Amino acid sequence: MKLFVTAKTNARETTVVEHDATHFTVAVKSVPVDGKANRDIIKALARYLGRAPSCLILRSGAKGKHKVFEM
Repeated sequence: MKLFVTAKTNARETTVVEHDATHFTVAVKSVPVDGKANRDIIKALARYLGRAPSCLILRSGAKGKHKVFEM
């Protein structure tokens, strides 16, 4: 199952907003340096979905704000 995520970095708090079953907006406090924001996005999304972070695989968008994860 593919999940489409719009990432917002350097936010005041970590939040996950579900637009529909496969589209999310994830805001994280971290800055996009050395993949730290991607790791935090994976953790926040996994926590929201009730899954382990290792279940989410980043397929595209590692350096952009539009990301595609596979679960």
